[in-house]
Amino acid sequence: MSRVVFAMTGAAHRNTRALRQLGALHASGRQVTVVSNSAAADVEELPFPAEARTVAMPAGGGPKFFWRWHRAVREGLSAITDADVVHASDLYVLPACARLAKRLGAKLVFDARELYPYVASTAGRPWASLLWFLVQDRSIREADQVYTVSDSIADRLADMHGIARPEVVHNVSVLPAPTSRTETLRRRLGLSDEVCIVLHQGQMRVDRGNERLIEAMRTVEGAVLVFLGDGPLKPALQRLAEDLPKQVYFLPAVPPNELLDYTASADIGVTLLEDTCLNHRFALPNKLFEYLRAGVPVLASDLPEVAGVVTRFEVGRVADPGSTEDVARVLQSMIDDAPARAAWRANAPEVFETFDPDRVSKRFLDAYPA
Repeated sequence: MSRVVFAMTGAAHRNTRALRQLGALHASGRQVTVVSNSAAADVEELPFPAEARTVAMPAGGGPKFFWRWHRAVREGLSAITDADVVHASDLYVLPACARLAKRLGAKLVFDARELYPYVASTAGRPWASLLWFLVQDRSIREADQVYTVSDSIADRLADMHGIARPEVVHNVSVLPAPTSRTETLRRRLGLSDEVCIVLHQGQMRVDRGNERLIEAMRTVEGAVLVFLGDGPLKPALQRLAEDLPKQVYFLPAVPPNELLDYTASADIGVTLLEDTCLNHRFALPNKLFEYLRAGVPVLASDLPEVAGVVTRFEVGRVADPGSTEDVARVLQSMIDDAPARAAWRANAPEVFETFDPDRVSKRFLDAYPA
């Protein structure tokens, strides 16, 4: 039985991309050890068996955090003596995983879930971009297989590092799609049937249009905005929305197996990554496919990859995420046009004829080293 060491930053049991990949590896008969900052009890929540090794997460952020986390992961991997494949699920664990793969003579897999040198935190900071480029460049060339989330990022990685074009594995949810709309959010918040529910699910971070979305709600009529999730920007957003208690609601994150039940009770799903970095420009975020999986029309950023899906399949509308006025205008037009929302909802299943979860998992496994 092939043994895989699957290392990542974050919680595997709450990361839909990791869940999809771990599930595919388990279904293929591979034995998996998850190395992360998740507690062993959290890994036990996975819907399939996996060994857990917990690494303590250091405090802080930026390059100093990376070096402390790198050392912690390296030490956590030092006791592993047997693996056929070492899977780095993000850049922050890649150097330590490359070191382990070399020591064991194992294959190395890297999942470039972001265009790491060009994420929001490096915007306007060329030295930070250079640092992450060098970290990535040093180890990505050692990988036997590289994955990423969109065609644009795959092309950019190949050009940046002179490597074979990475395999594109989209962030398509494998969670069962609800068979019909639900009333979960409406019941939980005590909302009437006439109110349109606008949902933003997932992490609340900078440059995701959250502030403009709240400001837009000051003029939007006939709707409420629900944030479902957590993140470092949440306290600031709650303060911004203090004078909108009947229009803006905040709910904590829910487990992945409950997520789409909440999603399917919304009328409009929002993903408004701002065009502040290449990573945002080229992104195809999880929430886009989660909304559509639940049959929810989408208000999305007018950026190449995400807008391409929304306009090609006619499942919503796009707006300039940097303009409160444009976000409010487009959102109001969607709220006021119930027939259009019904048509977009009817078109959503067609997305998954192209972005089929089973084909995505098969593509992932077909490229995976033996």
